[in-house]
Amino acid sequence: MTLKSARIGCAALCVALMAGQAFAECTPSAVSGDLDFAVCKDWPAYPGQSISAKATFARAAGSDVETSGFYDFDLSVVQDGQAVPIATFHQDSAFESNGVALHELTLDTARYSVTPDIRAFGVRTRFTNSSRLNPLDETQLTLYVREGQTLRPVLQQLLVYQYGGEWDGNCEGERSEITRTVEIAKTSSHGYADLVVKTRETGTSSVGRGDACKDKITESKPVSTILRYDGKSYVLPQGFKGL
Repeated sequence: MTLKSARIGCAALCVALMAGQAFAECTPSAVSGDLDFAVCKDWPAYPGQSISAKATFARAAGSDVETSGFYDFDLSVVQDGQAVPIATFHQDSAFESNGVALHELTLDTARYSVTPDIRAFGVRTRFTNSSRLNPLDETQLTLYVREGQTLRPVLQQLLVYQYGGEWDGNCEGERSEITRTVEIAKTSSHGYADLVVKTRETGTSSVGRGDACKDKITESKPVSTILRYDGKSYVLPQGFKGL
């Protein structure tokens, strides 16, 4: 083989590999409405598998508001090269849009090893409103595990981010921000690892007018909370569950 043919062969191989990688990447499901959401992500814990999520909007019966309604939710795990998902989950009217609406849908494939043999994955749903004076922005995390051909939620609607408040449109008002992270504990309950949730909270109050407007910021110390599995799901303390 000449040097030229070797280079051509290498180039062809590189193109083929790139094409194969592109082909292997998952593609989100098709959506039919402007308010629908669809996402897809490769699952690093299980090479060759990908996760797909889809939220399909339906306007509430009798409502004159186009954005008032409910979302049906579909979730699936797909094996490369197979047309039929290997595991699925479906929930009618999983999310409501009524003043506060679904804004973003993402997949979380962090290392949620709830048992030595089971790796959970997360679905993060972000909800917002359109109010300038009373803003609300929150993100919820739900964890799922695969059980045969079924995907089961084991942690539901944990509030991992929230921003909200009230102000007069000029200066005076109060806002608060909460962020939470999730870690796997060394302890366990009913066979599932406990979860360590760390909460950070920041509050801002504003007083004055015009150039005299001043902000006062308070940051609370991080607080750790243990979530334990009760045999069906992780139990959330009051205030930890999203809307």
